[in-house]
Amino acid sequence: MKLHKTVTILGSTGSVGRSTVDLISGHRDKFRVRALTANKNFRLLARQARELHAEYAVIADETLYGDLKDALAGTAVKAEAGHKAVVTAAGIPADWVMAAIVGAAGVESTLREIQQGTTVALANKESLVCAGPFMMEAVQKHGTILLPVDSEHNAVFQVLSADQRAQVKRIVLTAS
Repeated sequence: MKLHKTVTILGSTGSVGRSTVDLISGHRDKFRVRALTANKNFRLLARQARELHAEYAVIADETLYGDLKDALAGTAVKAEAGHKAVVTAAGIPADWVMAAIVGAAGVESTLREIQQGTTVALANKESLVCAGPFMMEAVQKHGTILLPVDSEHNAVFQVLSADQRAQVKRIVLTAS
């Protein structure tokens, strides 16, 4: 019997990522963190990786690799850097992934997550705006569970049960 779920948080130093880290921190006996990624905030990323005993910490800004590596000295956390390393981190098998990289920068890593056929909590609606058809095709192909975390999308998700979807022709969001 599996005692914990493996988790990856892409964008762990942003608002949604920090909230996810806080949630996991309160339930360390239930989660094992595979990877955390951040854009530039290597200090917070290193602190999160140490606290959660992450396997990998990846900083997108390659110029900060040395800083991240130094901040993780003496730990078992593997430091990586660069866009390709972020995408690689998204491909590390995990039971559940939080996709919280802001804007179009999150498209490639989110698609990589979806290809794992796992549960992806999607906080980055821009990924769907930029590459929706490709992502939804990949969701179907790989049997991925895609959970909307963004407020508007999550609200629609919560009020529509599976048996009501056929009755809905259009949804209009007026205030975002």
